[in-house]
Formats: sequence, C-alpha cells, structure tokens
Amino acid sequence: MALLADIPSTGHLGNARAQRFSLDGDDLATQTGEFLDFAFHHVNQGRKVVALYPRWRSGRAERAIRFARGALRTDHIAAVPLDVSPLALSLLADQLAYLAPYLPSGLTAELGDTLAAHVLAGGWLRSVANLSTIPITVKQHMGSFAPGVVFLAFCAPVKRVGRVKKANPEQNIPFRPLNPTQILVSAGRDADRTAFEQQFLPVIGATAVHEMPEQPLGPTYWGTTKYVEFVVFSAHQDALTHPVRTLRSTACGWCRERVVSSYCRFCGAVNRTPARRPTAAPHAHMRPQTPPPAPAGPRIPGPPPPTGPHLPGPGTGHHAPIGPPTGPSPPVRPETTGRHPHSAPPTPPSPGSLPEYRPAR
Repeated sequence: MALLADIPSTGHLGNARAQRFSLDGDDLATQTGEFLDFAFHHVNQGRKVVALYPRWRSGRAERAIRFARGALRTDHIAAVPLDVSPLALSLLADQLAYLAPYLPSGLTAELGDTLAAHVLAGGWLRSVANLSTIPITVKQHMGSFAPGVVFLAFCAPVKRVGRVKKANPEQNIPFRPLNPTQILVSAGRDADRTAFEQQFLPVIGATAVHEMPEQPLGPTYWGTTKYVEFVVFSAHQDALTHPVRTLRSTACGWCRERVVSSYCRFCGAVNRTPARRPTAAPHAHMRPQTPPPAPAGPRIPGPPPPTGPHLPGPGTGHHAPIGPPTGPSPPVRPETTGRHPHSAPPTPPSPGSLPEYRPAR
C-alpha cells in the first residue's frame, strides 16, 4: 500500500501504515526514484502494489505510476485516486493498509471509495472564496466577504458546502457514522478554533478527540489557512468489516483479479459490472424460508393415477422396476443467474477472517 502525496500518517492504527512518497524533486527520475524501488521490491516478491493519490493533485502521482508500470513492464501496480481532504486521505490509506494482508489485491484497490462513504470528513471555514475542490455557489462566494460568516464544507460521504446559521451546525451535518465515534482534528496556522470547539464538537458527541498537526497540503485543498479540518469515524469493532461485506465482486476476465467496477484497476480490462447484492433484514438468513399457506377452498378430486406394466396401481402389492426411464428425457433449461457462464462465483471474505478493529486511543 502506497500513498503518493505529501500527507503524513495520523498514527491512528499504529504500525499499520501505508508507505508515503512525497514525489519531491526537479525531474521525473528524482520524483519517482523511491516509489520505483518500492514497487520493484514488492513486484519481485510476487505481490501487487495499490497506489493511492489525491485526485485534486494527480499530476505527479499519475506520471510516477505510468513510469513504474513501464519501467518494470508489469500491470501489478493499481492507480487509485480518492477525492477527499488530506486528513481523510491519510486515515483511509492507513485503514486500507490495515486490511490489505487479509484481502485480495483487487478488493483492496476497490475499497477506498467504500470506506470514504462511511466517514464524515470536512472543514470549518471562515471563507470559501478560494475553495476549488468542492463546488460552491455564487451566493456562498460573495458571503465569504461578509463579517462573522462561518461555513461547513464536507468532502465525504458527499460534497456539500453550507453556511452555519444561528450558531447551530446540526442541520448542516449530512451523515453520522456508527456509534461510538472518534474525531481527528487538524487546524491551519491562522485558524480560530473557538467557534469550532464550542459549536461543532458538542453536536458530534465523539467519545475521543485526537489532535493532529497541520497537514502540508491542507491550505492547498481548502484554499485558505483559516480552516479546521476534521474526520469523524466509527470506532465500532465492525466498522471495517461491514464495508468489506457490502462489496459485490467478480473475477477479471483478463488477469483474474477481483473487480467491483466496470474495469480492472490493475490490467485495465473492461468487465461486466457484478449485480448488486439485495439488502436483507438483519438475521434474515437465519429464518427458514417457508412457502405461504394455500388459500382455503373446496377440494376438487383429480383423475386417478395411471396404471401400466411399469407403474402398478394402488393396492396391487407389486413394485415398479428400479432403473432409468425408458422414455425421452425432458429438456434441461439453462440457469439464468446473471453471471457470465465462465466466471467463478464471487467469494467475499468472511467476517471472521478480518482482525477485530480496535482504534488507538
């Protein structure tokens, strides 16, 4: 697991961390040298590399991945862009590194967007006039120049910017992770955290607040140094296993890696999108599936059973001979399962195969 950006680790998952590469340098060789050595080592060991990078800062990362794939002549390096803030991307990268030893490489590459849908990430901003990573309206742009205005901008699970009215941010919050929750907080060098701590933190009600240093790419993402960046996530023991169980994967028709979307993250082959798993009620698989009772009504007697040399009538005391039928066999209808006839059925990892999720305190 590699993260191609100047985004330090939060240390939330201990030793489970993605390898960071800042891609600093004046030329391509200097920028990609360390990542190329990292990819060469793991590919020679028979492993695949999942390379995460911010979609809003993708130039150097995409060049580094293309250079590594061409230099090593391999398609075992997957490019996974994520469109979230630096603090959220740091947390998601470490979560994927935590799950990588227990999942196929294809599922690990596809799990980034799914994990981002289970966290609440955003920023507490004084101005959105220079915010280019999240869509804003002209009214919000002009409101940034009014005194005393505060905005809540969210990048996950949805992109949304709203003005905090009457010092009550509760109506701006689009999603709440599963309780108990924890929150990571990182502030810009010119930020005033008084309103954030007095208005936002009580509404979230997190069991723990972890203070993080300022992310180097924070001002670039938020367009200002007067920001407070946060990520609210679930500390429940099933917080990481549940997103894995929701994935519906199939085998790539070219490289046989597990895929979820319409194309493979490694070889780029186009595949048929797997059918979504129907949502079932809790413990629905434990209830017996019994047919509904037949409606009450008069019983109409049917015709008597046929008799013959091989099918004696009732009460004759004889038995039919044991053996294959002598008549023509009925036609066999093909199954319509919605899968490709040569594709293997999806095998999602069992919940018991993943470690118990215990965030660091």
